[in-house]
Amino acid sequence: MSRIGKKPVTILSGVTVKVTPANEIIVKGPKGELKQLIDRDIKIVVNNDSVLVERPTDQIRHRALHGLYRSLIANMMTGVTTGFKRELELVGVGYRAAVTGQLIDLALGYSHNIIFEVPNEVKPSATAEKGQNPRIILESNDKQLLGQVAAKLRSLRKPEPYKGKGVKFSDEVVRRKAGKAAGK
Repeated sequence: MSRIGKKPVTILSGVTVKVTPANEIIVKGPKGELKQLIDRDIKIVVNNDSVLVERPTDQIRHRALHGLYRSLIANMMTGVTTGFKRELELVGVGYRAAVTGQLIDLALGYSHNIIFEVPNEVKPSATAEKGQNPRIILESNDKQLLGQVAAKLRSLRKPEPYKGKGVKFSDEVVRRKAGKAAGK
């Protein structure tokens, strides 16, 4: 039995959980509402203070989905109560970011600026303090969408291994390579 899938997800105060007949789970809380479609084989049991995920058999597919859906429901609970935050750092001379509404204007060393449109569920902000690299802060209650947007931003200019220039996550460590050996 899955160690993760067996654990019940506690329903926090101020959160309501509902399972529709179409096997969709809806979690509402102070920071919004999230929906997740559940596979028809997996059964969701909602008690007064916890949510339990049950699987019908020990097939590999059912075992995989068991832990997956438990993790997704736990992330939904966290999202509607506290939310999630992801920070990206722009490393490089002249790299800048400016936020206007849901648009991020990025100067990443190309011949033109990149205008990146962020979905409405994600709240972007940018900071540029003297002596530090510019930062982009993304906040959302949907962990999947937040990770996808952050990964797309990072892919616009991945950090390179020689000087470390590029867009990186603030907690990411870029492995550096030695440059050319000095001439004799």
